[in-house]
This record gives sequence, structure tokens and C-alpha cells, in this order.
Amino acid sequence: MTSPAFLSLHAPLHGGPDAMGIPVFDFSTNSNACGPCPEALHAVQVADATRYPDPAYTALREALGAFHGVAPGRIVLAASASEFIHRITALAVQQGAVQVAVPLHSYGDYAQAAQARGLEVLRGGGGAAGLQWACEPSSPLGVEDPSVRGWRQSDAAAGWRVLDCAYVPLRLGAEGAWAGAPSPLMPSACWQLWTPNKALGLTGVRAAYAIAPPDCEEQAQGLTALAPSWPVGAHGVALLQAWTQATVQQWLVRSLRTLGAWKARQQALCTDLGWALHAGSLANYFCAQPATARLQSDLAALRASGIKLRDATSFGLPGTVRLGVLAPAAQDALQAAWQALPGRTIPHRVSSGSGETS
Repeated sequence: MTSPAFLSLHAPLHGGPDAMGIPVFDFSTNSNACGPCPEALHAVQVADATRYPDPAYTALREALGAFHGVAPGRIVLAASASEFIHRITALAVQQGAVQVAVPLHSYGDYAQAAQARGLEVLRGGGGAAGLQWACEPSSPLGVEDPSVRGWRQSDAAAGWRVLDCAYVPLRLGAEGAWAGAPSPLMPSACWQLWTPNKALGLTGVRAAYAIAPPDCEEQAQGLTALAPSWPVGAHGVALLQAWTQATVQQWLVRSLRTLGAWKARQQALCTDLGWALHAGSLANYFCAQPATARLQSDLAALRASGIKLRDATSFGLPGTVRLGVLAPAAQDALQAAWQALPGRTIPHRVSSGSGETS
């Protein structure tokens, strides 16, 4: 029998609930803190779980294709983004890939899937003799992935390029913010991987989909052939169907305005704590370096008090935390808990302006 210690050493690191349960205030994930989206939640709650979904997902693929303006044959359903990452890595290996290029700081599953199959991992992006990953905006920093700029300027696909679009719908700010539909500026000569559960505040529903580049339906068929039967269950189908609805998109756009105000407040609070912010985040999360020489013990103490932050060491950023944007009440709890740690002082309190989403 595999020991719990072995499992803990080899399990991927993620934010969210852990062995201690569900945090009271969870800054460690990038889920939309204005969620869950009421209409999407209702769709999930009333989904008919007594029957199998259509194994070909005909209606769902048509709806997603119409939402993105592509043929349904280019849509590949996935159990989750992580499942798709492993599956497309497996297909790339079958087709001769020997290397995988990943961003310098990025989601760990890109490299994990490659290493599990004996591939060389090239960190820092760039060309690779196989699979290339980018994320827009990047995680954990939330900045524009430098690879994406080059991909936009070149319509010629080089090997296997995959753009992780998990945070595209959570992009904030006046320029480039999500407006309720995919932007025509998205690079077309690459795979696009979409996971709407973050934007809708329903990360417990595991469902994702990918869009094949033009003229790559044969690869899409190859990926579908590698999938188990029914990779997405009834609740995931309901979530993805809801994602395509105009009323759900309107809720999301409204929520981004609220998140923008909360983000400004949260960043000001972190600055007042004496934390150094990593500049340039475009999303509903950002990174900061807390003013402490004992970060691990401080994070453990915060977790014991019900507050969880994402240690960014696994992203290649030791001494740094990633914080999802939460509501003012959660921010105030973080401030109070940090102040209660031994040797901590706070110059002044951030004003509590908010702005709830409808």
C-alpha cells in the first residue's frame, strides 16, 4: 500500500481546500470571488444526474463552437484543464515530441505531465521540438505572457502550441478586459484551452474544453480518441452550456467591475502591510513578497487561523505569495491576522469601500 507520506511528496501543489479542510478566507485560488454566478449555479443544481450525457456532446460542442465562431469539429471536451494538459502531452509524445517549453513561472501541471512521460522541460518559453505552453494572463504573476505576442504575429503553427485561457475571462482594467465574448485578437495558430469554472466561481465543477487551430481537426479527433468515455458529466455539461448564455456573460462583466475595485483595495492593504507587490498584474490575482523572514511559519499560522495564501515557491518565486482578490471582509481578516502575528505592526487601516456585484 502506498503511504500517505509518499502521496504528499508526489501530489501536485494547488490552492484551495487541504487536509485542514476549507479555509474561512481562501486567497490561495483564483476563482471569481463575486461568484458563484447564480444562473450557472442553478443550471448545475438542476442538471439531470440520472442519465449519461450524449457521448459525442453534440449540442454542447455546437453551442461552444457558436460562442467562439468556430466549427463544432474543432471543439474537444475535457474533464478539466489538468486532464487535457496530460492528454495533449500524451498525443504530442505519440507524434514524436521530445521537449516541452513552459513559461519561466507557470502552472505546475505543464511540467509534471511532460516529466511523467520522460520529456525534457525547457523553462522560459521559446521554441521546442514539440509542445509549447503559454498562459494569458500568466500565472502566478498575472502579466502578459511574452510568448503570446510572438504567436499573434505568426499564423504558422510551430509544433504544438497551447494557450491556457483560464484567466482570459478574469482580465481586469480598461484595456483588454473581458467584454462577454472571446477577443478576435486571440492568437489563432494554436490550441486554446478554456476552463470557465474559475470565472463563474464554480471551481468544484470539473469541466473544460479546447479549440483546435484551423485545419487541425485530425488532431482534435486524435485527442478525442485518447479520452475515456464521457469525460464530462452532467454537471460539467450544464456549466459549459451556461457559459455560452448572454445573461451569464453579462453577470461576469458586471462582476469584473467589482473585482477591479476590490483588487485596488487589496493591493493598497498589502502595501500598508509593508509587502512588496510584483507589478503589472492584469487579472484577479497578484503576487507579493511579505515583509517577514519566516514566511513558512507565518503562512502556517495564518492557515491555522482560517486564512490561506498560495506560497509561490513551486512557481519558482520563493519568498512570494500569490493572492486571489477577495471581498473587503476577507481582506480585513487578513490584515487583522497578520497584525496578530508576533512582531507585526500596521501603520494604518485601509478604508473599507467595496461595491457588491448584482
